[in-house]
Amino acid sequence: MLTNAIMRERDLAHIWHPCSQMKDYETLPFIPIKSGKGAYLYDFDGNRYLDAISSWWVNLFGHANAYINEKLKEQVDTLEHVIFAGFSHEPAIRLAERLVALTPEKLTKLFFADNGSSAIEIALKMSFQYFKNHGEIREIFISLENSYHGETMGALAVGDVALYKEIYEEILIKTVQAKSPALHSEDEALDSMASLLEKHAGRVSAVVIEPLVQCAGSMAMYDASYIRELQKLCDKYGVFLIADEIAVGFGRTGTMFACEQADVVPDFLCLSKGITGGYLPLSVVMTSDEVYSAFYCDYSEGKSFLDSHSYTGNTLACTAANATLDIFENEQVLEKNLQKIEKLSKLLERFKMLPNVCDVRQRGMIAAVEMQGYDPADRIGLQVYRYALSHEVLLRPLGNVVYFMPPYIVTDAELETMTDVAYEAIHSLAEKVT
Repeated sequence: MLTNAIMRERDLAHIWHPCSQMKDYETLPFIPIKSGKGAYLYDFDGNRYLDAISSWWVNLFGHANAYINEKLKEQVDTLEHVIFAGFSHEPAIRLAERLVALTPEKLTKLFFADNGSSAIEIALKMSFQYFKNHGEIREIFISLENSYHGETMGALAVGDVALYKEIYEEILIKTVQAKSPALHSEDEALDSMASLLEKHAGRVSAVVIEPLVQCAGSMAMYDASYIRELQKLCDKYGVFLIADEIAVGFGRTGTMFACEQADVVPDFLCLSKGITGGYLPLSVVMTSDEVYSAFYCDYSEGKSFLDSHSYTGNTLACTAANATLDIFENEQVLEKNLQKIEKLSKLLERFKMLPNVCDVRQRGMIAAVEMQGYDPADRIGLQVYRYALSHEVLLRPLGNVVYFMPPYIVTDAELETMTDVAYEAIHSLAEKVT
């Protein structure tokens, strides 16, 4: 009989886990998961865990979703994958048509990849090569302080989380960071951006942002008005705007895409994570006919965009994405989420009274509770994590920030459970404030 202990031993013999210090697993054993259903995960010892973080923000409609399962089973007997250079298939074509219909009129072309970091890489490369194809070298990208855009080298370069980035500083592309509107006043942030665009005029290819929520940056949040003013600055200085909606797209902030709340159409829209409902890796970069046209030429002209991935446009992933969009359309997901957003907002109120809480914030189906008064060496988030697991809830705090990003099928009772456990954990730590 397989148990957690047996599975851990087999795992640790060979597997190097992501975003982990493997030595930690000596004192904080990881949990081997046997199955999932709805909002819950089940381990090999029969324990269950309410997945309050959607398994790294990807799961929208629950684990082992019956409808997505059905569509994948149909597709797997027809075609699992085919090279996407020189070939195509119906699931990809249908998905492209649907995404173009869902997004603003300007975004008429899309490029497939297989993860969020790759989508960012593609947007960076496209924006740089667009100008190079027009005879300009624009080697600089601007992003926001506290931002996170992925782990590949280009994505790391435009990010600003030192924990991930500093070790590779010497080999990263040229980027500069403007002040974040999530950490400073909007005017101060816009002045910082304008100053950088002026200083590097003619050398900047694009500005990259996470609209509304800097997720890995401790769920720092800002208003849509900043994006509107930023778009004006990008237009003034003739640079592209790349919207990284990998984490915030597909309803996470309350609207299908976060940029909708600013009434702004980026030059590049990067999507991933929830696009397949949490089933399979897939990402897309959406852009305009203007950008597409800059690469359209005879092969000998050398202006082609030659980025490629073996699993580009994977048939099964596109099928999962189409099934996910079916659920959005057929079950009025965004409308139903409004009630859950309101419920979550009410459940967050009591956190504001805790002496070790300095901020409570929410954008749609993303909420965060920030603790104060602890030394980083206390690893206070880890203590919350352990407490929550012992009470059947999966929370994965970012430092001193406990956040909630549940799947959309979460019930009111499950919202109450996950916030109750988080409240108890934070309340129990109040006396430890230094």
